[in-house]
Amino acid sequence: MADWQKLVRQRLSNLALEGAEKDEVHAELAAHLEESYEAFCKEGLPEKEAVHRTFEQVADWRDLQRRIFIAKRSGHPMQKRAQQLWIPGFLTLILSMVFLVTLQRLGFNARIVSWRDSDVLLHAPWLVSLPFFGALGAYISSRAGGSRGTVVLASIFPALALTLAFLLMFPIGLILEWIIGRRVDFSTAATALLRDGIGWILVPGAALLAGGFMAQFLFLRRLDFRGTVRH
Repeated sequence: MADWQKLVRQRLSNLALEGAEKDEVHAELAAHLEESYEAFCKEGLPEKEAVHRTFEQVADWRDLQRRIFIAKRSGHPMQKRAQQLWIPGFLTLILSMVFLVTLQRLGFNARIVSWRDSDVLLHAPWLVSLPFFGALGAYISSRAGGSRGTVVLASIFPALALTLAFLLMFPIGLILEWIIGRRVDFSTAATALLRDGIGWILVPGAALLAGGFMAQFLFLRRLDFRGTVRH
């Protein structure tokens, strides 16, 4: 019987991958070829003919080697990070902001709600939509193989982006102070940040997070159900 591991290593000796990854590719391809060989043998073909038919499945080893390298290279950590976090995160951010602008153009504006002797701006229709956007970001991140932490970050990405925008107010204020030569009242800015942060960061973040958790629960539950059915 042919040593498929040895044969595959010989054919793919120039595969430019790291040791463990290269061994994994060799093992997977060798297992596939061995299964094909056994299938041909069960059909009654002689051993040499079965080996010949098996190797005929790979018309060009150099082309196969190139395609394997491209496929593995596409799984680079930076590209994985983009697929698992940045793409679903920015998609969630863009869709939520576009929907907010659309609501405002339709006349659905934020309302002032009293909370602990302070007024908070809350946009109820927008807040209702955020769990769906958070679930969408979490679902896309999960499908791309994101970890639970990455999935959570993708779902609450709009809130994180708004938090960063609020925090940038302080260095921007310092720059403006240096340019105009006047002192900026940061106490007023901090009060406004706290007030607006509740309506634009904390509450939306909670809504997005709820949708993200719901998507994870449903997605993982479906995967568990499929695994149970298969077994």
